[in-house]
Amino acid sequence: MEIATFGNGCFWCTEAVFQQLKGVEKVESGYAGGHVENPTYEQVCTATTGHAEVLQITYDPQQISYEELLRVFWETHDPTTLNRQGNDVGPQYRSVIFYHNEEQKQLAENYKLALDESGAFDDPIVTTIEPFTNYYPAEKYHQNYFLRNGSQPYCAFVVRPKVDKFRKVFKDKLKPEYS
Repeated sequence: MEIATFGNGCFWCTEAVFQQLKGVEKVESGYAGGHVENPTYEQVCTATTGHAEVLQITYDPQQISYEELLRVFWETHDPTTLNRQGNDVGPQYRSVIFYHNEEQKQLAENYKLALDESGAFDDPIVTTIEPFTNYYPAEKYHQNYFLRNGSQPYCAFVVRPKVDKFRKVFKDKLKPEYS
């Protein structure tokens, strides 16, 4: 098993996407990249901890590659908005890839460069690619949030459309129970 760590907006939205991929064994919402040890959600929301809301993804590289995870990362959020995804605003919602080794760093940098050069986005990509330094799991009530709270208004109006779009685009990559 290997680990990927991505920040691409609200972890409630992105956790629901990555959980459905074949080869992904575990997705945990948490905080990374900041200077406060064991931060709480409330602390992270003050935008003073340096942490981003992230996903710690445990995956089987024999079933899904890091490149495939990067594709899902890039295609399921807007990497051109600084410290914002939709109505979620602040540095905790920044677009960031925390790499765990040189191979992940190179793959992420190459993918970002190719996207920039292709003109896939009208605006420049602001996603940062940073070394993984720390990670703290989010509180238990944040874990599996969409699966447990799918009818909650935020989930119904923000998360559900993102998940539905993801399922159409990545239908060949879904676990059987999500197909």
